[in-house]
Amino acid sequence: MSEQIAFSVAGPYELLPGNAMPYGASLTEQGCNFSIYCPDAEEVFICLFDEQERPLAQVALVQRIQSKWFGVIRSVKAGQLYGIRVRPKQRKQFIDFSVEKLLIDPYAKALNRQLDWDAKAYQGDSHAMVPKCVVLSEASHTNAQHQAAPYSPLVVPANERIVYEAHVKGMTMLHPDVPDELKGTYLGACHDSIIKHLKSLGVRSVQFLPLMSFMPEPFAAEKGLTNYWGYNPINFFAPEPRYAFQDALSECKHMLKTYRDEGFEVILDVVFNHTAEAGHHGAVLSFKGLCASHAYLLEQNDESDQPEFVNYSGCGNTVKVSDTYMQNLILDAMRYWVSEMGVSGFRFDLAATLGREQFEFRSNASLFKMIQQDPILKHAVLIAEPWDIGPGGYQLGHFPASWLEVNDKFRDCVRGFWRGDKGLKGEFATRLMGSRDVFRKTVRPMSASVNNVTYHDGYTLHDLVSYEQKHNLANLEENRDGHGHNLSRNYGVEGETLNPEILAIREQQKRNMFATLILSQGTPHVLGGDELSRSQKGNNNAYCQDNELNYYNWRLNERQQAFLDFCRYVIDLRQRHPLLQQMHFADDQFSNQENIEQVEWYRRDGSHTRDIDWVNHEHHCFALHICGRGAQHADLEQWVYCINSADTAKQFTLDVLSDSATWECVLDTACQQHQDCQQAPIHGLFEMPAFSLRLFKNKGKHQS
Repeated sequence: MSEQIAFSVAGPYELLPGNAMPYGASLTEQGCNFSIYCPDAEEVFICLFDEQERPLAQVALVQRIQSKWFGVIRSVKAGQLYGIRVRPKQRKQFIDFSVEKLLIDPYAKALNRQLDWDAKAYQGDSHAMVPKCVVLSEASHTNAQHQAAPYSPLVVPANERIVYEAHVKGMTMLHPDVPDELKGTYLGACHDSIIKHLKSLGVRSVQFLPLMSFMPEPFAAEKGLTNYWGYNPINFFAPEPRYAFQDALSECKHMLKTYRDEGFEVILDVVFNHTAEAGHHGAVLSFKGLCASHAYLLEQNDESDQPEFVNYSGCGNTVKVSDTYMQNLILDAMRYWVSEMGVSGFRFDLAATLGREQFEFRSNASLFKMIQQDPILKHAVLIAEPWDIGPGGYQLGHFPASWLEVNDKFRDCVRGFWRGDKGLKGEFATRLMGSRDVFRKTVRPMSASVNNVTYHDGYTLHDLVSYEQKHNLANLEENRDGHGHNLSRNYGVEGETLNPEILAIREQQKRNMFATLILSQGTPHVLGGDELSRSQKGNNNAYCQDNELNYYNWRLNERQQAFLDFCRYVIDLRQRHPLLQQMHFADDQFSNQENIEQVEWYRRDGSHTRDIDWVNHEHHCFALHICGRGAQHADLEQWVYCINSADTAKQFTLDVLSDSATWECVLDTACQQHQDCQQAPIHGLFEMPAFSLRLFKNKGKHQS
């Protein structure tokens, strides 16, 4: 630098010349270099604290290049706790905060404790409420603390991917094999018994709900509730301390490494669309005090001097993804979680926000392009929740070709079809075969459709067949929260029952929806705990319930064990037969692969379906005959799907099944035990029970 700058001395914490990059805290031979992005500051201070969070020193950073404030503070070592204070330029200040508010470094890789809202502690000097950032040693920045080279993503082949959505705490709190001190923790989530269960289920992709540090919303905290799901971030790098036994960073890293070593890809649910700072009256925790107009979308009302926070997330603010600083921050965070922490990819909450430049969504948004050309991130799994609540926010099918997208059309159609809604047969067939009306042939692969029947934000599979009305009173919002359009059915009794007939049809409908999910073309998404028949007692918005309502129940009765066995069987069926995993048709030029030679759709009388049949509101039945090769140079395989979603049994006539010696029934959802399907006699004329699905496989070679 050409000009001389005077550096202050604060006891042993002498300020020395530093570097503008990288952002955050980086140890050097002289001490620790701090670099903070703060464009509207009059002064920026690094506040140092001891292990009990007692203030040690407040050092002003005096070097500045444009919006970067930086300097080296001598005597700062690994483990040092720190925060940031800012004296804003009054002429640009539009948020009510002062130097009293302690701020979290957006580039902090670890926080010393969890953040909980406390209105009293927030008033005035907020440092008693705000957790402190932790200066990390160089070893903490190398994966597994032993490897010098960064991770490259472990990615499961697209045709083999079945995503299992899990919550670190929920899956471990009630598990009898997980030690009490590890329940609800990263270390508990990678316990041998948890890994064994996932392997026995047959999944290789685990999607964890948010692991980044978050704060429960004040309105929930003030009612004695919390944010159990974690979709309210305060930092995009630091692992959430709530799930730590002792040290969140090392234990989260250990969990991710364990999954990787066991052959799983881990997909991290990330929230880059908003933060816990909410709107104008929300808490000042980090970005608001450092760079509010750069971090958040704002709009100026002609009648007001105050900019207003745009709220496309429903949480008070919207991240300004088109801003250069925020783009770099998001990319840096993603690279960190892949190359240093070891995740394989991301599921983006309200991902339409990521494509807004500034306010309108664009399929070729700059952030999408930057991810696609990044040497690390271009290999990662990218799953979009393809909407937000802003104008033009529903963008299913409009993300880049390499992305996968959560397909809510699949969810609603499958739910409605199996409960007996009319007029869905044609759409159901489309969803079964990869939703090519949404993910167009030659443009997107079938795997782009992330199919789900249930997700964390809604009913569990068991509740979907047990409740017709939401039961969210425990959320203390007078049952006003949660979605009202659930497409569920209780089959005669609202909630739990001992009626054997109702229990039987509920279990059969669970088998129908789970089998449809796994056997449809696309990427299946399984809500963790559904295989265990987990119930939330009809609560379809259990975001604030940190209790047994959300925890997996591992002690199964006979009926629940039978459903778990069914889930394992169906997943194994898909994984053992490549033709069921991914079908390549001759008219789809997305790739030059082809494994399907013949497809025939039949009415239940054995005649070929006509266009009018797909829109006939009274028809609930069809059959599908597929011939193809499951692997290169393999013999031709034949499969027949028979489906009846009517509430009465229906007669089927299918000449293709007349040769009983060459066919076997490998799946029948009307059977309470999945093994019983193999005992069913094969005939060209047979009866399909109400609400049932059968899958037949030809044991011999196809004669064309």
